[in-house]
Amino acid sequence: QVQLVESGGGLVQAGGSLRLSCAASGSIFSINYMGWYRQAPGKQRELVAAITSGGSTNYADSVKGRFTISRDNAKNTVYLQMNSLKPEDTDVYYCNAHVEVATRRHYMYWGQGTQVTVSS
Repeated sequence: QVQLVESGGGLVQAGGSLRLSCAASGSIFSINYMGWYRQAPGKQRELVAAITSGGSTNYADSVKGRFTISRDNAKNTVYLQMNSLKPEDTDVYYCNAHVEVATRRHYMYWGQGTQVTVSS
């Protein structure tokens, strides 16, 4: 079993910054893909940013130039540095990981979500 534990959400004023962290633990052999998604009530969950084990990244157009995703492979942890936050960034943010477990099977996992609220 694998767990993803997120931290770092909270309330910030527009223009401010937050850093989200997501640590994966459990029976992990490797993690190829880690990403951050967000979801507002009544809306579909959408990709914010993703990163592969090799460091390739992908960002939603709405966050390019403001958010930076990074990861520490040794710690199985992914980070999302969010700068120049806007009220429209307010959402619940979810960590996602594509994990190869010790039995060499592949599974996708989600974190529990962390609330980010940006006040105007």
